[in-house]
Amino acid sequence: MRVIEPQVEILDEIDSDEILRKIERAGRVCYKSEDRITADSARVFIRNILKSGHESVIEHEKISVRIVCDRGVTHEIVRHRIASYSQESTRYCNYSKDKFGNELTFIKPCFWEKGSLEYQKWEQAMQMIEDTYNEMIAMGAKPQEARSILPNSLKTELIVTMDLREWRHFFRLRTAERAHPQMREVAGMLLEEMKGKIDVLFDDL
Repeated sequence: MRVIEPQVEILDEIDSDEILRKIERAGRVCYKSEDRITADSARVFIRNILKSGHESVIEHEKISVRIVCDRGVTHEIVRHRIASYSQESTRYCNYSKDKFGNELTFIKPCFWEKGSLEYQKWEQAMQMIEDTYNEMIAMGAKPQEARSILPNSLKTELIVTMDLREWRHFFRLRTAERAHPQMREVAGMLLEEMKGKIDVLFDDL
């Protein structure tokens, strides 16, 4: 049994200047103000359209990311409709095989400290699930049958592609105080990555 922390990774090679220039070219068509484009006008223009709520303009660009998290978190992520998803399948992945280290991998709950009584109880339950899963596979159960006992804490990988407007919507919802702690943990990590790549589009969130 392995226990790991969630992870995020931006998959695109992001040229922020080119993305901003493309968005500006698209946005200025609305106002027929293409003549005002200069070498450094994109950031100011985009900051202004975001302030005005004219976010449809930023739908012209998208970003793909890899998220490693627990399956419970992905149930919330995939509720965002304007997106594309590819997710690790518990139906086809046989975790008792060598390629998975003959073990299940779980995501550490961010709300329990390792060594606490709650964490110990969780860890015991995860170990029992792994043992039972492997026993079921050894008895002849198919992965799509044995997966019925797998918990929300199971690690999964998800590729997510959203346009920039939908990413902003995602971050507004999923970093909010009322969001689930593990969802907020993942969304917060990803938002910081996005800010580091294209700050003008995300630094107000």
